[in-house]
Amino acid sequence: MKSGTLLISQPFLGDPNFERSVVLLCRYSPAEGAFGLVLTRPTPLVLGDVLPLPPGAPAASQRLPLLAGGPVQPDTLHFLHQRPELPGATDLGQGVYWGGDFDLFLAGLADEAAAATVRLFVGYSGWSAGQLEQEIEGGSWIRQPASAGKVFTLESDAFWRSILREKGGRYRALSNYPLDPRLN
Repeated sequence: MKSGTLLISQPFLGDPNFERSVVLLCRYSPAEGAFGLVLTRPTPLVLGDVLPLPPGAPAASQRLPLLAGGPVQPDTLHFLHQRPELPGATDLGQGVYWGGDFDLFLAGLADEAAAATVRLFVGYSGWSAGQLEQEIEGGSWIRQPASAGKVFTLESDAFWRSILREKGGRYRALSNYPLDPRLN
């Protein structure tokens, strides 16, 4: 498994933290575990709600929406972007970068077009060594390798369904699985 892999939850996962979610794997080590960000959980918050921005920060940065990156440390802020020149950024592949110098990141958000190329997250998803592998073996996750570029091409509310349909075959059928099959 590599950074830049998408983890797509099975429709019958049963965990409210990850129900119908897509997680971008940002860091993976068999010995240390994994770190990812849920791409499908919008919150009602914007950046200006949770962080006092420095004077002169671009107005566009105040209104950046926040997504819930996962249930771990919801008081932390993480970001994805398309700025390879940002010092400290980690390349996830396909023109997607994770983290870096936050002050320079904010300074680069001078207009709405720049703001459209970022995603901000509160919290993250984490797995200890061996945990994610067990969950994949147990059928909780479907892997989509080298798909980081999808982050900026699909809307968060339709991401899960869209990525399954795109995979085709039996995954297309899973995309239509009802939230509660007992109501069918």
